[in-house]
Amino acid sequence: MKLSVVEPDALPCAGQPLKQAIDTRQLGLSLRTVYEGSVDTQPITDTHVELLLRLRQKERELRRAS
Repeated sequence: MKLSVVEPDALPCAGQPLKQAIDTRQLGLSLRTVYEGSVDTQPITDTHVELLLRLRQKERELRRAS
């Protein structure tokens, strides 16, 4: 289980710690569940397809350079 330390945006109340540990694995699973239940069923826009293709091209360029 990986925990990350997160700085709160607002000042903490008396007796509360300045930093809180967050279970990033659980957070990732929760986000995946929400995504699969809502966004995953919608079609991908042309803009997203173009961004994915550009990302793939950049990844290939980086692999070839190394």
